Amino acid sequence: MSQSRRDALRALGGVALAGTAAAGAASPLAAMASTSLASLLPLAGAGRLKQSVCQWCYDKIPLDDLCAAARRIGLASVELLGEKDWATVKSYGLTCAMANGPTTIRVGLNRPSEHDRFVAESERLLPLVAAAGLPNMIVFSGNRDGMSDADGLANCVTGLKRITPTAERVGVTVCMELLNSKVDHTDYMCDRTSWGAELVKRVGSPRFKLLYDIYHMQIMEGDVIRNIRDHYAAIGHFHTGGVPGRNEINETQELYYPAIMRAIADLGYAGFVGQEFIPKGEPLEALEQGVRICTV
Repeated sequence: MSQSRRDALRALGGVALAGTAAAGAASPLAAMASTSLASLLPLAGAGRLKQSVCQWCYDKIPLDDLCAAARRIGLASVELLGEKDWATVKSYGLTCAMANGPTTIRVGLNRPSEHDRFVAESERLLPLVAAAGLPNMIVFSGNRDGMSDADGLANCVTGLKRITPTAERVGVTVCMELLNSKVDHTDYMCDRTSWGAELVKRVGSPRFKLLYDIYHMQIMEGDVIRNIRDHYAAIGHFHTGGVPGRNEINETQELYYPAIMRAIADLGYAGFVGQEFIPKGEPLEALEQGVRICTV
């Protein structure tokens, strides 16, 4: 996208948000295509939940174009981005609800040999995340690789207790993602809500929570609404995805997302729900459909 096009989209977005452009009124923007202005207006009735989109699911779409579409669709965030991309989403009036962190899915906080490296990178990243106005940073447990769950839990507690003082000081929540170890991430340790909730309890910081991925936990446990309610105090963020296949969250899969979203909203949840499905159809049409499904 050209710089002039980007500037025009930002200008139009500002007008749309301010609500100052009366229908038919003359303005410097009136000569621009009216469809451009309309394309940035959020969907009517945004509902009770703030919604986000995970950029990696739409990685064939340039980030500028995805941000413009997110504004049009009514999203508040494009997430799972590194520091080089935070300014781009901010320029569209969006945030990055979940910033990338120092760990990987396979090599995470259950490895004491990696703690010094992860702590140092967290101490560098967390102030930058805070300065950018972003609420959360993602981390992972890592794979078991023969380690017992009890040892892995203790190791994660040790590592996280070295990171959370900085998170508390700067006001950023560190979130460990719950992933399935049956289909997508064989041997991943943080694969059950109860294990993750116990980790949150032992770390004992208001700045450490779980990223509850609905797709992954449906595969591992099912009983999604009950588990969310039972462990709500330990959850800081949500992701979506259709089961099976991690595709659209519509009638082609087994979860009924409107009921799940209502249950989350009824709990008073004030964080973000990130759309993290891989569209099989036209990507932005699928994303808009997903946002509508989750608008409660």
